[in-house]
Parts: sequence; C-alpha cells; structure tokens
Amino acid sequence: THVVHAAARVHVMHGGDESEFMRVNARGTARLAVQAAELGVRRLVLLSSVKVHGEGGGDHPYRADDEPAPQDAYARSKLAAEQALWQACRASSFEGVVLRLPLVIGPGARANVARLVRLVERGLPLPFASIENRRSLLSLANLCDFVALALEHPQAAGRVWLLADGDDLSTADLVRLIATALGRPARLWSCPAGLLRALGAVTGRSAEVARLTGSLQVDSDPARRELGWRPPLTTRQGIAATLAGGSH
Repeated sequence: THVVHAAARVHVMHGGDESEFMRVNARGTARLAVQAAELGVRRLVLLSSVKVHGEGGGDHPYRADDEPAPQDAYARSKLAAEQALWQACRASSFEGVVLRLPLVIGPGARANVARLVRLVERGLPLPFASIENRRSLLSLANLCDFVALALEHPQAAGRVWLLADGDDLSTADLVRLIATALGRPARLWSCPAGLLRALGAVTGRSAEVARLTGSLQVDSDPARRELGWRPPLTTRQGIAATLAGGSH
C-alpha cells in the first residue's frame, strides 16, 4: 500500500555519464511510479536531493518553492525523477511525496563526512578554523522518523519537503563535533577560503573543496509547523551515531 523509493545512482565523482543517471534515477522512478499506481499503491515517498535547487551559496536557506536550478547530472536526474512521480500522480489517484535531502549523516555515511572522520582519526591538522560557512545536515534517524510521518500524514501528500536537523554547522564546527565523539583533539588552523578553492582547482578537487568551504542551508520549518515534526536526534547525537556505526 505504501512505497519508499530510496534507490538511486549517487556518489559518482567527477561528472559521470548523464545518460546513466537519467536511466537509473529518472526512468527508473518513472517505471516504479507507474507500476505502483497500477497495483493500487496509495502513496509513494521519493527521496530526492537539495541539489535540485543548486549548490548553495545564496542569501537565504533553500525553500521548497524556490525555483529548481540543478547544476550537475545527478541533480538533473533527481529533478526528472520528481517530475516523473508527479506525472504518475496526475494520471491516477495515487499520492506522491518528495523529500529533498541535504547531507545525511549516520552509520555508513560516505563522501566528505567519512573523509573528515578519517582525517581527525589520524590527528592531521585541518585548514578550516576560519571557514564561516553554514551547512544543513540530516541525521539518518531523523530522516527515517520523517519518512514514517510522510507515509501516513494526510497533509504530507502532493508536497515537496526540505528536511534538516536544525543545527546548521560550519565545517570547523563539524570537525570539532567529530573530534569530541572520537575523543580526539580538533587540530584546526586558519587558511583563507580563496586559497583552499585555488588549491582545489589545481588538484582537481574543486567540488569537494566547495562543499567544505561553502554554505548550503535548507528551511525545514514547514515540516515542523505544518506536520508537527520533531526530529528525535540532535546533530551532536547524529554524529555520535554515525561514528558508533562505523562510517569510515
């Protein structure tokens, strides 16, 4: 009666084949949505990405009604997946819900979270002390809690929801929380963000450096206000759970 669609092609660094992203993320979702409708499924919850809105850096947190501006193949394929879901909903009586997610932390977390954990474990000094960015995070437990709500709440259907724990962190803050959870010192030193971005360009890691130095925030107040959602974990607890589960 209900489906949560979490499968996707992700974590393909340095571009990747756009046609493959579209095949898996967009056309795969379209097939699933049509089949779900035909089989009488009442509601499908699609896990999408905040990257549908862009790469951050704006003057306000992303909101669900902001104009989409996907910047890479993955984000374009997720937007196409959302559109396929809405098309299937229009053709039948079944309901769709879209969750646009920021960085999800929890056991098995990959990408920059896992890299930061490894660097802190090794005791390496990290050049983020003066980085004053703000990034929204979402603990896996909080995501699961909202999915359960979105499957049943009558006001969740037909909407796009942006989710976050509520404690937007700088990269330096994140390093400090990881270090505390590991019982290690946070070895931070200052380096201008512009210099870090230049080094990223030289080494072919511009995208990774951009995520570590730039801001990307989402407005999750509508989920709290309209659906009564209360995330069960704080960001600090989410990071502790990530490390306890062995993200690295």
